[in-house]
Amino acid sequence: MRLLDALEVTNRDKRLKVSRAILYLVQGVFGECDCELDVLYWSRHNTFLLYEMGTFTALLELLSMEIDNNQACSSAVRKPAISLADSTELRVLLNNMYLMVETIRLETEDEKTEWRSVRETFRTELSTQVYNGEPFALLLFTMVTKFCSMNAPHFPMKKVLLLLWKTLLFTLGGFEDLQAMKVKTRETLCLPPLPENSIKVVRSMRAASPPASAMELMEQQQQQQRRGRSSRKPLVKQDSLDTYNERDPFKNDEARDDEEDNDDADSGIEGEVGPLDRDVIIQPPPPPPPLRPPSERVSFPRGLPWAPKVREKDIEHFLETSRNKFIGFTLGNDIDTLVGLPRPIHESVKTLKQHKYISIAEVQIKKEDELQQCPMTLGEEVEESPIEILYQGMLSNLSQYVIALLKLLLAAAPTSKAKTDSINILADVLPEEMPITVLQSMKLGIDVNRHKEIIVKAISGLLLLLLKHFKLNHIYQFEYVSQHLVFANCIPLILKFFNQNIMSYISAKNSVCFLDFPHCVVHELPELTAESLEAGDNNQFCWRNLFSCINLLRILNKLTKWKHSRTMMLVVFKSAPILKRSLKVKQAIMQLYVLKLLKIQTKYLGRQWRKSNMKTMSAIYQKVRHRLNDDWAYGNDIDARPWDFQAEECALRESIEKFNSRRYDKNQNTDFTPVDNCLQSVLGQRMELPEDFHFSYEMWLEREVFSQPIQWEELLQTE
Repeated sequence: MRLLDALEVTNRDKRLKVSRAILYLVQGVFGECDCELDVLYWSRHNTFLLYEMGTFTALLELLSMEIDNNQACSSAVRKPAISLADSTELRVLLNNMYLMVETIRLETEDEKTEWRSVRETFRTELSTQVYNGEPFALLLFTMVTKFCSMNAPHFPMKKVLLLLWKTLLFTLGGFEDLQAMKVKTRETLCLPPLPENSIKVVRSMRAASPPASAMELMEQQQQQQRRGRSSRKPLVKQDSLDTYNERDPFKNDEARDDEEDNDDADSGIEGEVGPLDRDVIIQPPPPPPPLRPPSERVSFPRGLPWAPKVREKDIEHFLETSRNKFIGFTLGNDIDTLVGLPRPIHESVKTLKQHKYISIAEVQIKKEDELQQCPMTLGEEVEESPIEILYQGMLSNLSQYVIALLKLLLAAAPTSKAKTDSINILADVLPEEMPITVLQSMKLGIDVNRHKEIIVKAISGLLLLLLKHFKLNHIYQFEYVSQHLVFANCIPLILKFFNQNIMSYISAKNSVCFLDFPHCVVHELPELTAESLEAGDNNQFCWRNLFSCINLLRILNKLTKWKHSRTMMLVVFKSAPILKRSLKVKQAIMQLYVLKLLKIQTKYLGRQWRKSNMKTMSAIYQKVRHRLNDDWAYGNDIDARPWDFQAEECALRESIEKFNSRRYDKNQNTDFTPVDNCLQSVLGQRMELPEDFHFSYEMWLEREVFSQPIQWEELLQTE
């Protein structure tokens, strides 16, 4: 309580000292602990205690005051170089708030009962009424836009983005919460249950070992036969994979890609990568297994990991084509009448209907069309959920938020070149005095790279989280954010991110394990040397960068799914060789989303590309969900042009604008505005009358009321 009282003093230095004292409590009073578990215990205990005392509200008031500190902003704009000293107060406040949000968000097995109610109260406050009656995330979005507009270049963006991501994760829920919400929403809409749990399928794909395919077994047998007949000339000079030049999956790309792949080979990256391998990182190839006896049967995987799906419009298209072929006329959207069609068509329709999948988005679109056609008779009750409140708050400035996030992502991408006019995302990592020794330079270099990696991780995580929650809440909210991302060049930006040595990025070592908290404050630190900094941690890969890559691939999938114009953007920007190089990372989840992106554009890449990349085509067939009517593996859409699909984006934009206008434009002056016809409420309203009205009131009453005959029949008539 004494610390909270001291937060309200006018002395800036004293407020900073008190904020640091609170931060010491939130960090677990590490100076009085002997092990890391004690630090974590007291950090959790103190955080809940501080929140119950109202510390978060006090910190929020200080943060709002620092954001509106025009003197600090103007001095930062004038300074030629911004360092850690310019963001000291903000960093201390954001550290406090981040630790409180993250600690309260995480639930432990031995948690106290009263802490669960505290968590729900905190979640409600953050999502509804913390910041001027609006979600706390809007304040953080405002900080991001002010930074990118160069009005406040001293804002510590890494900490702001981390706090924003964790706040959304806390208030909206994570991916498992989304899965449970999706199941509940389908039950509410009386839709069939999901064919499988996506999270469990992906986890099983990550944990399972790769089955041996027939091609691989044949290749292993031929290799062993060559070893056994080393003294003789082999009878077969080329195996089946050589026929399609699949010995190196990247050598059939353009010359530019060949040169890049040669560079990768020189740096120790293996050229041959099986997209189906489950290893997280590339390992030396194991020796081939011994030949099985002829009597032993080869076991193959039974079934595919995903249940096949088909949309209702695909069934309609199939029946329309069949009726035109066999009958000569169509029946519109009728999918039940099969009169005049041959028996195989009946069997096909039966199979399609067995795998028909109706998504929540299709139900929402159909309901929105009905609301647009009958605005007077049909009403809608919008649930005030956290994601709905957040969308309403973001709606007016959504384009600014999206552009600011993509600017930060571009500045933090490893492929971006430093420019003098670009935004400076290193304001909260650069010291006041630049390093003068080699050791200091190495340490600063690691800090800068780690700083950028964390920014990419936070942006990719929060963008994916927003897209998934908006899509579940209402499809047009998701489409609105998606169009802003596409129009802000998100697709080429993500492709630019992956147009690098992705193996080097995944295996980057920009962390020093003994400098991590709380290890660094409990144990004695060894002497820092150039060798220890170069060694980094003991991990063969960086989970942070792998997480970011998977998130960006999932965002790209969500932006391009069922959107032909955006798929053509992938083709125009030559994403196939870029994505194919990403298959070098032998991690199942990442490879799954790469294969999905390759699948949607294969029919636009031509027959020769498919012929030269048969191993990739086989991987797509084995690991990506099947759409029964999809002609991805053999279709030739030679008439496809980018401008043919612009009408699709325009129609989508029109539907989005109608949705936003109907649901959120409260000041619209149309014929469909509800009229208050209740006698008590109308007569109870206070009307502003002119000052001299009471002088002529009796004359007005006699002229307009008493002397006028009442036409009761006209009152009863309706238009």
